[in-house]
Amino acid sequence: MFHNKIAVIGLGYVGLPLALEFGEKFNTLGFDINNKRIKELKNKKDSNLLSKKELFYKAKKLFFSSNQKDLKDFNIFIITVPTPIKKNKEPDLSYLYSASRIVANNLKKNDLVIYESTVYPGLTEEECVPVLEKYSNLKFNIDFFVGYSPERISPGDSKKLKNINKVVSGSNPKITQFLYDLYKKIIKTKVYKATSIKVAEASKVIENSQRDINISFMNEVSLICAKLNIKTFDVLDAAKTKWNFLNFKPGLVGGHCISVDPYYLTYKAKKLKYSPEVILSGRNINDKMGYYIANTLLKKLKKKKLNISKSVVGILGVTFKENCNDLRGSKVLDIIKVIKKTKVKLQVYDPIVNKSEFKKYYPDIKIKKFNKKLDALIVAVSHKDFLKLNYYKLKKILKNKDPIIMDVKSVFLKKKNISNFDYWSL
Repeated sequence: MFHNKIAVIGLGYVGLPLALEFGEKFNTLGFDINNKRIKELKNKKDSNLLSKKELFYKAKKLFFSSNQKDLKDFNIFIITVPTPIKKNKEPDLSYLYSASRIVANNLKKNDLVIYESTVYPGLTEEECVPVLEKYSNLKFNIDFFVGYSPERISPGDSKKLKNINKVVSGSNPKITQFLYDLYKKIIKTKVYKATSIKVAEASKVIENSQRDINISFMNEVSLICAKLNIKTFDVLDAAKTKWNFLNFKPGLVGGHCISVDPYYLTYKAKKLKYSPEVILSGRNINDKMGYYIANTLLKKLKKKKLNISKSVVGILGVTFKENCNDLRGSKVLDIIKVIKKTKVKLQVYDPIVNKSEFKKYYPDIKIKKFNKKLDALIVAVSHKDFLKLNYYKLKKILKNKDPIIMDVKSVFLKKKNISNFDYWSL
């Protein structure tokens, strides 16, 4: 049906691993409009910390370009651009529209366009297909075809793309079968054929919405436990002795998936005149957790009768999750926002964050190792470097008199001598 010349559009956390895998089997173009990104990839470097250098050498049939003319030689286009939300929490489809126009300008008869970006159910056929038709002057499902295969990449995780189950669906049964056969070339585990593109789209947004809701419940439990003056993890340790207890933990929910995808689902639900109460309630709780942590810290400082203007607070980690340099949706930024409104002296350190991206949020804060003894330390992200910290290393960066440790990820919960500090965890 197709010649299997594949162009991957958008080379971020999703697109690059996909291009690397297909580049081992087929002639593959990794395309991105960001010239700086293309230049580093040509030099076999990856600022997203996604792939090791040797992976580039395995993809012998892969080359990179930002020249749209190079797309003319390809007949399978896989779009993997971001789908963020606007300030009003509604979907921002600008990247998706732009990528669809670029592909449409290079679309030929019998070509296939596959979307991997997370969208609300129905969006591919309702929004993207009309763009493809308009700018290509071709007819959908007659001249060109469309497929959908939701991405499941988790930045910072060690699990490789080929070991993650894949869902596929096409604009007709033949396309669905073709997608199944295509992805089976690079996926070692299961490839599942969804009954329609809309079903595949819905499966993606409910995966992350389900996780968001479960974490929000744990966060609410944590808020209640704090008022009861009991430790959340003591409660969870007892509860998980039941065979069917779901072992979720409280925490900050950020990033470009879990903190965003529920809004795509609720946006579509509202368009259909349905008010999604549970999903939005969970989002509301998770969106407030950064503010809760910051305000809890300020109350602790006040309770100790410390001079706020002379207090020094350090934050370890600012990315949205561990072992990942991505800042998108990070709730640690909310913690910083609250503390900056006070006279507290703030120090921030993260060994892997994209510093230039952080400067866009807080240009006056330098990401560097602490140079003063701290009255309080917020361990916001559990990067592997931070897991090496123990009582003696903490003593070196904290003041001697009853210092505060705000352990958001509970990484020190069961370490020796931690009770010698004013220790707090979610």
